[in-house]
Amino acid sequence: MDQNFDFNAPHSMGTTIIGVTYNGGVVLGADSRTSTGVYVANRASDKITQLTDNVYVCRSGSAADSQVVSDYVRYFLHQHTIQLGQPATVKVAANLVRLLAYNNKNFLQTGLIVGGWDKYEGGQIYGVPLGGTIVQQPFAIGGSGSSYLYGFFDQAWKDGMTKDEAEELVKKAVSLAIARDGASGGVVRTVIINSEGVTRNFYPGDQLPIWHDELESHNSLLDILGAPEPMNI
Repeated sequence: MDQNFDFNAPHSMGTTIIGVTYNGGVVLGADSRTSTGVYVANRASDKITQLTDNVYVCRSGSAADSQVVSDYVRYFLHQHTIQLGQPATVKVAANLVRLLAYNNKNFLQTGLIVGGWDKYEGGQIYGVPLGGTIVQQPFAIGGSGSSYLYGFFDQAWKDGMTKDEAEELVKKAVSLAIARDGASGGVVRTVIINSEGVTRNFYPGDQLPIWHDELESHNSLLDILGAPEPMNI
C-alpha cells in the first residue's frame, strides 16, 4: 500500500528544546527524535551540542542547518579563545550564533537556544529563533513541542530555583511535550552548567512520568491492572 512516504525529505528535528536558569547556573534539556517526513530517522539523537567548555547549544529545525551553524560557531570560538587567552563568554557565543543565523536567514531553517556559565554574568540563556533574533531570557523553549508548554511554564516557572528543581522542571516539561507532540519522542537528555563544570544526564523512557491517558508498556494485558495512575501537574 502506497503511504506516500518521502524518504528523501530533509532530516528535521520536530523537537522540544528547553533552557532554564537557576540560582547558580543553567539547565538545558531536549528530547531525541529526528524525523525524515513521517519516518523517524533517529530515535536517540543528541540535540545538545557543546560549543566551548562552558557553553552549549540546543538545536531544533533542520538537523543539517543546526549542525553546520554549531560547527562554524565552535570553530570561531576556538580561535577567539586562543586570541584572548581565556574562555569566551556566553554572550559572545550567543551573538556568534545570532550573526550566522541572521546573515543566512533566507537559507537556514533552525531555531537554537544557547546556554552557559561564565565568571562575569553567571548562568545565561539566549533564544535565537528562526530568522536570527536574539533574546536573553530566564528560560527559553523551542521546537514543535514548545507550543504545548507555554502555559505550563507560566505556572511552573519561579525565580531562584535550585539545581535539582530546575532539572526536574526541564525533565517534566520535555516529557509533557513528548506525550502531546507526535514529532517529539525518545529519551530526555539534560546538561547542567555552573561554576563547577558540566554535568550530563540521560533519562530513558521508562524513567519519565506518565501523563494524562498514556499507558505504560507491559508484557501482558493483565499487568495493566497494577499500573500506576497517570501523573497530574
